[in-house]
Amino acid sequence: MHLFEKDTALSAQEDMGFRTRIAANWSINGVPNGGYLMAIMTGAMQRRSDREATPLITANFLSRCEPGEALVTVEKIAQSNQFVRFQSSLIQAGDERIRAIGTFANWLQKCPVDRYESTAPALPPPADCVLIPPLPNYSLFEHMEIRLDPGCAGWMTSGQLAEKSEIRGWIRFKDERPYDLAAILLISDSFPPPVLSTQGMVAWVPTIEFSVNVRNLPQSSWLKGFFRTRYITCGLLAEDGELWDAENRLVAISRQIAQYRYLSL
Repeated sequence: MHLFEKDTALSAQEDMGFRTRIAANWSINGVPNGGYLMAIMTGAMQRRSDREATPLITANFLSRCEPGEALVTVEKIAQSNQFVRFQSSLIQAGDERIRAIGTFANWLQKCPVDRYESTAPALPPPADCVLIPPLPNYSLFEHMEIRLDPGCAGWMTSGQLAEKSEIRGWIRFKDERPYDLAAILLISDSFPPPVLSTQGMVAWVPTIEFSVNVRNLPQSSWLKGFFRTRYITCGLLAEDGELWDAENRLVAISRQIAQYRYLSL
């Protein structure tokens, strides 16, 4: 069993909820990664669904989660011929920490329209990119291999800041775990915030709302990520993301709303 399976495991309860244990293995600065937490909640919704895929998961992060025991509740809220929708809550110490909506469908065998008006990012080979090393209290990077395009990694390597808040790079599981919906949710939230490329390590960027739209499962080991922030206003920022496989096939798109909080506050 791969570590990610172990750390997203669920045990069913009689009240239609699921018990789980949030692991410390997928954390950023000691806080469990938001995509990892969404993967747990999506797994609970999938257990109640008769559809094996999902085009959309949206989560609102109400308060910080911590490693330890948690309860995940699931409620079906709508169903049609094509979609089934669930609401899920992650509860720790009696408090709701995250609320998510999941829209599930079946994978389409044939898409009537498959048109891209934007293309995958052009990246140097992984060996020519900048590896994010394991860092104290950043356990996510112990398990994910992330290599950034040198053109957007100056904030890490030389203190040279970029003109645009963009992060581009390659990513994969170090233990070569296969890709599924849970993995795509984690990976969609595994790259550094793009605002660091223009601002440096001056702020904490906690997520308020995060949506991931999964389009295809990857056909390659390495995935390409492209994330950008175009607006920072009144202490809030928006981050738009894309994941592609190595054959330039779109895997997922994401939108994250987060706070921009100076580290000195």
